[in-house]
Amino acid sequence: MQLSKATLLAVCLAAPTSAFAPSASNGLLRDAPTALPSSPMMSSSRSSRHQSMVAPSLMAAAVDDAAEESIPEGTATVTELIFNLVKGIVGAGVLSLPAGIAAWANAPSAVVPAVALIAGIGGLSGYGFALIGRCCAYTNSKSYREAWGKTVNESTSWLPAVAVTFKTLSAILAYSMILGDTFVSLLTTAGFSVAKTPVLLALTSTVLLPLCLLKNLSALAPFSLVGSLGMMYTAVAMVMRYATKAYTKTGRFGTDCAAALRPAFGSVGAEGIMTPSAAILVGMLSTAYMAHFNAPKFYNELKDKTLPKYYKVVGTSFGISISIFALIAAIGFLTFGSAASGLILNNYSTKDSLMSLSRIAVAISLVFSYPLAFVGARDGVSDLLKLKSTPKTQNVVTLAILSAVTFAALNIADVSFVLALAGATLGNALIYIFPAFMFRGAIRDKPDATPGQKREVKFAMGSAVLGLLMGTLGVKMTLSSL
Repeated sequence: MQLSKATLLAVCLAAPTSAFAPSASNGLLRDAPTALPSSPMMSSSRSSRHQSMVAPSLMAAAVDDAAEESIPEGTATVTELIFNLVKGIVGAGVLSLPAGIAAWANAPSAVVPAVALIAGIGGLSGYGFALIGRCCAYTNSKSYREAWGKTVNESTSWLPAVAVTFKTLSAILAYSMILGDTFVSLLTTAGFSVAKTPVLLALTSTVLLPLCLLKNLSALAPFSLVGSLGMMYTAVAMVMRYATKAYTKTGRFGTDCAAALRPAFGSVGAEGIMTPSAAILVGMLSTAYMAHFNAPKFYNELKDKTLPKYYKVVGTSFGISISIFALIAAIGFLTFGSAASGLILNNYSTKDSLMSLSRIAVAISLVFSYPLAFVGARDGVSDLLKLKSTPKTQNVVTLAILSAVTFAALNIADVSFVLALAGATLGNALIYIFPAFMFRGAIRDKPDATPGQKREVKFAMGSAVLGLLMGTLGVKMTLSSL
């Protein structure tokens, strides 16, 4: 089955907005503002360097030691963290999952193995999220990078920094593309026929740039709730349109869309899951579930934190997210089949007021979430290039990155290849491979490690191998599309 560029683009669009909020700043990974319940969750993480180098002074060493040992008591309840983690995982990217099924099937029976795959990948992703929290508990770490330094090697702690920076750049590029398409559709609904280029240029210069130049983004965090509510509304609206057969040939909106976006079904169903093309959906899911750089914050912010409480947060949150992913992916594919677009809202008529409300919700969510993700890109680039953190430098870097991203979103025809490749490589590393190596190191250095924990290391490393295989297959499928 031929893989369209729209399908490959869907790999990167599956990423939740908040998955890319963490960033590398001043040599350390930290979280951009999110809607988490209290200020410790908003604060930057610092990692101790005194284990790998001689501190420039005893005072600096003492400060590092104090930072390492002093972790503020958490104040968030299990329920609050479940809400915030679901909000962090389920973003606008879920709207690309129907295209992941369409990459390898065109018959309704494909939904059964697709839902099973969504659940399986979700379970593995949740396990990786849990492993990171356990490593923080075992090593008294506050951040992903600090946990990596204590369990793997301080000298290689730049690896997660590079990974998250590259993924964040890919994310904001994808967001620019979604915003361009979404606003063109909304303007068409309003009776204005405008090309994507002037729309995105106007949006970037008058809305995104001022937001990205803000020095305090905490006021934007509540808008991420709009995205979660928008996804719930969209799921209900999609079910309603499917149940009423509004997009069949004889349906109310059956002939409103371009021919390429109208429902198309064939004979390749459940058996399509056995083809290499199914790796496209796997890659999308690996990115969609990614919120793993926030795992240390979720563990440390938990009130009276214990690992059983943390497991409850992770298990419940990923369970809810799996259900939402499965519902939207299944309904979108059952409605449009192999014609499912990389952004499923593109399949719905601009005359469909029910779905236009979904577009508005997605647009609002992405506009106000964009700066949160952008901070990760800007701080990561500044850190990797060792730029001074001055207001003037930040403004220059902001203009440079936003200009480059907008230019790429408008002019690079094969950007889907670049983004799909990033998802198949760094996405799998962040979710499956890095947590497994961290857990292995934590158990190796844990003096009271139980036989069960030592046996679990083999399972964790098995998930890392599986992640490597999935990434390799994803890269192969991406390269074969050239």
